[in-house]
Amino acid sequence: MSTSDAFRAEIHSTEADPAATGGLLDVLSLAAVVLDDRGRIVFWSPQAEELFGYSAQEALGQPAAALLVSQENRDLVIELFTQVMKSGRRWAGSFPILHKDGSSRLVEFRNMRLQDDLGDFYALGIATDHPTLRRVERDLALSLRLVSQSPIGLGVTDTDLRYVLVNPALEHINGLPASEHLGRTIREALSFLDVEAIESSMRQVLATGVPLLDQYVTGRTPVDPEERAWSVSYYRLDDAAGHALGVAVSVVDVTEQHRAAADAARARRRLAVVADASVRIGTTLDLEQTARELAEVCVPQLADVTTVDVLDSVLHGRRTTGEPSGPARFRALAVVAAYPTGAAQATDPAGELAQYDTDRVITHCVNTGRPVLMARVSGPDLRRIARDDNAAALLAAAGVHSYLAVPLVARGEVIGAIGLMRARTPAPFDEDDVTLAVELAARAAVCVDNARLFQNQRHAALTLQRNLLPHQPAHRLGLEIAHRYQPSGATSEIGGDWFDVIPLADDKTGLVIGDVMGSGIAAAATMGQLRTATRTLTQLDLDPSQVLQYLDQAAAGMEHTITTCAYAVYDPLRSECHISLAGHLPPVLMRPGRLPELLDLPTGAPLGVGGVPFHTTRIALAPDDQLVLYTDGLVETRDQSLDERLDLLLSLLAGPHRPLEATCDLLLRALRRPGDHDDVALLMARILPLDPDQR
Repeated sequence: MSTSDAFRAEIHSTEADPAATGGLLDVLSLAAVVLDDRGRIVFWSPQAEELFGYSAQEALGQPAAALLVSQENRDLVIELFTQVMKSGRRWAGSFPILHKDGSSRLVEFRNMRLQDDLGDFYALGIATDHPTLRRVERDLALSLRLVSQSPIGLGVTDTDLRYVLVNPALEHINGLPASEHLGRTIREALSFLDVEAIESSMRQVLATGVPLLDQYVTGRTPVDPEERAWSVSYYRLDDAAGHALGVAVSVVDVTEQHRAAADAARARRRLAVVADASVRIGTTLDLEQTARELAEVCVPQLADVTTVDVLDSVLHGRRTTGEPSGPARFRALAVVAAYPTGAAQATDPAGELAQYDTDRVITHCVNTGRPVLMARVSGPDLRRIARDDNAAALLAAAGVHSYLAVPLVARGEVIGAIGLMRARTPAPFDEDDVTLAVELAARAAVCVDNARLFQNQRHAALTLQRNLLPHQPAHRLGLEIAHRYQPSGATSEIGGDWFDVIPLADDKTGLVIGDVMGSGIAAAATMGQLRTATRTLTQLDLDPSQVLQYLDQAAAGMEHTITTCAYAVYDPLRSECHISLAGHLPPVLMRPGRLPELLDLPTGAPLGVGGVPFHTTRIALAPDDQLVLYTDGLVETRDQSLDERLDLLLSLLAGPHRPLEATCDLLLRALRRPGDHDDVALLMARILPLDPDQR
């Protein structure tokens, strides 16, 4: 729409709705009075009637001085009138005027001479109420001073969103002088910001008249490359009649608050991740599980892909001496990705060994014991990260753009490293991420090292225990033997359970099963001592209760003094068995055609208690009878009573006839659970018939 069209539209609107006024001229209510050369009133506007109180009929033709000026001021007024009419000089000022009601009012005047087409002169007086004019002037002066000196950026646009006013603060905030604002649209002046959102907000305010307050805007200005933040508010400006004149914008620089809030958010995030790590890492003493827990804490809070690798030398207990240097050999423990990605396939699979030269990032990390930050990685960088060129190509295809390696340091020694990658996460790693990763690594390294130490100790204890346990027993007269030993779950230590099959004089066979309280190498060592003592005592052809009595005395001087034990001697020539218990669970007797039963034997006290007598019970056995000896790890659980578990054991043994080996496998499969915290020893014996020659 052209300017003339807009003007006609405004005129049409005003004529259609006379009440729709209220601009500055209406606020001032300017009165127009015209005098002829004799000082008589020839024109009288409606505003003059409002200002002076006289109607046009009362004023027209009257001498202005006599009508409107008091007697003491008339000579001065006539002199001023004469100067205007003769010289054409304008006169401006305030003057007291008589109102129709008799009061005197101070009126602001602007007087000038007019000339018509006949050459006649007239005097035009433009008048307004003096207090009203001064109030408007004060308001205007205050507004201008506030706008110009305000520390808040202030700007005004018209309805086309073109700047018509900017104050110095807004010039400074936007980094543009006023000349590059005025007359330009928001889109033209602020092209370096998100103008789509800004324009949308301003048009919404224009349409609704509802202010939008404290809108958060971030960006960079032409004079400041650092990201800044502003709180922006939009208000519609209306005239007195409610017509929209444009939009006022106030801008407050809140960069410091923004940065403080960002720092606080990062601190909260770091605390949350560290708290999560404290809960999730180290729930077990399994090395691989601990490493995976560490990797899962890092993904996706810190990285898109995380790897955990341990130095192979440390894993096998070979401690480093002096300053590490040269290539490094790693065992991959965990790889975790936030989503399916080729970057995970490019890493070393968990459990594999890999050797890296000194130019590799992870080698440099463990050799120096310091984190390595590669905020932006390129092709050559990826070849220093990946195991080979194919893996580097996979990382590039996956979009890996940032990498961070952090050493795992436990008890003053570097034991491995964490590798962190970002692909989908757009922001590169920064120093804050390094701080967080180092803190996570410091907390997790001790857990990883504890798991490593426990694994080494567990392997040593397991090796010791397996070496102390008997190998496949020699064939014994009148007996078929089957046995099992199963260590506790991977998350617990080796226990002190053992069994033994001992050849005795006169073709007898000693059957021993025991459980040393405690775990680890100490328990295994105590078990070895007791097994040796048992073998020695059994050669004396003592009654089982006497053997246990001597073992009780021997156990009292050992570190692990509480040990349960069951000792049975089978005599194939008499087809009988003598059994004595030291606090051990009763054996199960299985007879063909009858239900399995727990032998009702005197329980006795565990070895090492001292002062408690032991008793021997004689049991007659026939061919195909079976005797089942076991340790408590087979039947004890935390969520079921011992009676329930013993009933389950008997029900399993009550099934169809099976070979002894199959029965052992069935019991372990049905009664044991993954992660059970106790080891198990199981010993089964079946009575075989004797040939006459054997007798």
